[in-house]
Amino acid sequence: MLYHLLYPLHSVFSGFNVFKYITFRSAGAVITALIVSFALGPWMIAWLRRLKVGQHVRDDGPQTHLNKQGTPTMGGLLIIAALASSAVLWSDLTNKYVWVVLFATLSFGGIGFWDDYLKVVKKRSTGLRAKHKFALQIAASLAIGFFLNYNPADLNITHLSVPFMKRLLIDLGWFYIPFVVIVIVGSSNAVNLTDGLDGLAIGLVGIASTANAVIVYLGGNKIISDYLKILYIPGSGELVIFCGALLGASLGFLWYNAHPAEVFMGDVGSLSLGGALGTLAVVTKHELILVIVGGIFVMETVSVLLQVASYRLTGKRIFKMAPIHHHFEQIGWPESKVIVRFWIAGIILALVSISSLKLR
Repeated sequence: MLYHLLYPLHSVFSGFNVFKYITFRSAGAVITALIVSFALGPWMIAWLRRLKVGQHVRDDGPQTHLNKQGTPTMGGLLIIAALASSAVLWSDLTNKYVWVVLFATLSFGGIGFWDDYLKVVKKRSTGLRAKHKFALQIAASLAIGFFLNYNPADLNITHLSVPFMKRLLIDLGWFYIPFVVIVIVGSSNAVNLTDGLDGLAIGLVGIASTANAVIVYLGGNKIISDYLKILYIPGSGELVIFCGALLGASLGFLWYNAHPAEVFMGDVGSLSLGGALGTLAVVTKHELILVIVGGIFVMETVSVLLQVASYRLTGKRIFKMAPIHHHFEQIGWPESKVIVRFWIAGIILALVSISSLKLR
């Protein structure tokens, strides 16, 4: 919005020329999202407490979590408010990719909100039924896949680039749209599974958004992408502003979600953030790099799948508890140690994902 309002005035005052630069506007997006988070955070937490929208803690979970019973949840509304307002304020609103990623964030956030509402307001133990939740996620992802497929800015839209392989492009053909669904739905639920410790998921999202900002900037610049031999997607560079807003919103929410948490994000937060990360990967054609930069999310998801498969096939569990962050708690790691060590691993994976752009 500011781009449209102020950049045209650069002919009157040259200082407004800074609004042309993605780097300047992405920095503005980070700061704006932080300000919105700090301004709305205390009010929203108090509002959620008044509504008695508290977290339910299962009796069969880690005993150290029982003191979290009743902590306000659905704090993802704060994340979405900070993220969306900042992105709209600083982005070029004629860019279709900005709206695609915002659609993913808001639609998956809406699904998560419905689930949270049923669980914490209507007191349904299971919330939204799994089949209904997945159906809605698939529908939103299909809409994104069809839009990108039939409104391509690049002829390589159906191609899959492989990290560390300079010239290997796999044409997915008809499988492109189902692949989009797998990436976005998988990413959304992976973040949801990771959201089990104070600050764990939102810290990892902040790390991933920083890595994505670098990756998106390089892939959205024609000269740099040609040099690095990565796919150039015209117009995708504008998503650096979205990544900046996502980073600012993540840091702002972490202020309240850090251990011991004052508020939890709920499904409205985790599903929307995962959907946003998955859509960013799809738009910028770095779907496989998402597996690296979101390696902790992948590990958490795989741990659940392995645990369920092992129990059903053999009656035995591989981990003391899944997702795997609870396993480490059960073997004696303090919650804060699990969180920080997972963050460190996330930073290392983010650096590996960025380096993959050069090591080809």
